[in-house]
Amino acid sequence: MTGKEPHSVPHQASDWWRSAAIYQVYIRSFADGDGDGTGDLAGVRARLPYLADLGVEALWFTPWYVSPLADGGYDVADYRAIDPAFGTLAEAEKLITEADRLGLRTIVDVVPNHVSAEHRWFRAALAAPPGSPERARFHFRPGRGPGGERPPNDWRSEFGGPAWSRTTEPDGTPGEWYLHLFAPEQPDLDWSHPEVRAEHEDVLRFWFERGAAGIRIDSAALLAKDPELPDFDPQHDPHPYVDRDELHDVYRAWRALADRYDGVLIGELWLPDVERFARYLRPDELHTAFNFDFLACPWDPDRLRRSIDATLAAHAGVGAPATWVLSNHDVTRTVTRYGRADTGFDFAAKRFGTPTDPALGTRRARAAALLTLALPGAVYLYQGEERGLPEAEVPRDRIVDPMHDRSGGIDPGRDGCRVPLPWEGTEPPYGFGGPTTWLPQPADWAPYTVDRQAADPHSMLSLYRTALRLRRAGAPAAADGLRWLPTAPGLLAFALPDGLICAVNLAAEPATPPPHSEVLLTSGPLDDAGRLPQDTAAWLRG
Repeated sequence: MTGKEPHSVPHQASDWWRSAAIYQVYIRSFADGDGDGTGDLAGVRARLPYLADLGVEALWFTPWYVSPLADGGYDVADYRAIDPAFGTLAEAEKLITEADRLGLRTIVDVVPNHVSAEHRWFRAALAAPPGSPERARFHFRPGRGPGGERPPNDWRSEFGGPAWSRTTEPDGTPGEWYLHLFAPEQPDLDWSHPEVRAEHEDVLRFWFERGAAGIRIDSAALLAKDPELPDFDPQHDPHPYVDRDELHDVYRAWRALADRYDGVLIGELWLPDVERFARYLRPDELHTAFNFDFLACPWDPDRLRRSIDATLAAHAGVGAPATWVLSNHDVTRTVTRYGRADTGFDFAAKRFGTPTDPALGTRRARAAALLTLALPGAVYLYQGEERGLPEAEVPRDRIVDPMHDRSGGIDPGRDGCRVPLPWEGTEPPYGFGGPTTWLPQPADWAPYTVDRQAADPHSMLSLYRTALRLRRAGAPAAADGLRWLPTAPGLLAFALPDGLICAVNLAAEPATPPPHSEVLLTSGPLDDAGRLPQDTAAWLRG
């Protein structure tokens, strides 16, 4: 494999988010600075040179706020304070400054749909009577049935089971119900309440003023609810709590605020309708949004091409850059997923013991990396992806993800992609910190350490470092610059205006790449005839 510089395509620094490579840091599992087995800000600060050397341009931190950690920090008790397990607010400010000195911008995660049950607002609501101002910030309702014993409607939690929990009055009798689209420890806020809107706008100001370059918005399509809270009817439009039109006013206000700080808004939007998805990316709303269609797409040439085309077309219509994601803290790691018979991703299909072929998955993941990093727009990498980490099999008695428990033990949950990273050495904790880690590391993870992979020019880490360097030297072109090339069946190939050609062979037989003057980088060796073997990608100069 080679790593020669492509032609440089200049781009404006103020538009960094249009073509940036952004690295997701799941703090609890990134690096442990104080030796207690849990990742923290000190651990991240110590590893900032690694991230800078990798070649990314920004860091997205999953929630680092005070939290009981009922859902990995997405149950926030205080948006303006760092959880003591991770460090302090002063440390977070130092991290933002130190990262910036290394050319790494910081994106923080804001969770507006819900708060923790330990949040001061919800504690006050539980202590107040029905109909009180304290309860008006949430969705409290009496139950149905003679004694109010049934939930107010039939909505289901994203984690399984009812989306309602019943309160208990001070005298011990059952009380009202409250809505939680996720875990019971995550009560949903009522976004029709002016105090809810004002509070979150102040939270955005708080972090922009501390140097954050962007805000990632969790569950961005779920905030607004039908005020009548009707039963769910799949034939009824609009949906009672997904992608409601009222949301756009919220994000227009956020955009006006973010623009005052030159900040970026990034939405987590799981929407199948690309036209509805694109509405959130109009010039006065969010800057970018995660592309889950591509993430969940099977390793299939026709499906991948359709996903790429649909993504680029939807974004072009509103002048927004596409984003490309292969994995994150919620989905099965790419190496494992691509080694399975079903290479797509669906939350409902996750099961224990699904067979996988690690060698096949790794070969495909390497090819997918070059495909993804060549596409025009921004790209997100999930920690460990750059080293080819597989999904870990967490023992059932160590699983903490509420998805597992609420599925009745059927779903393995998301902990398998959240296991602490290996850094060095030959046995756990592999330099992470600790003598033990908060989730157990597999005994065979030595090949995924940085010291092992940095010394190997053919490792996944070396591939990512080279690809990111080449990508940064020639920033991805605009969406309308991608041109598909005529190829044999199973071979995906496109050209960009700077002369870069990306070719990925998903066919069973070796494929001749498009005409080119030079091979810049390959995900695996070409055959003796210069052809791409199955599940191999190449960057070529046209």
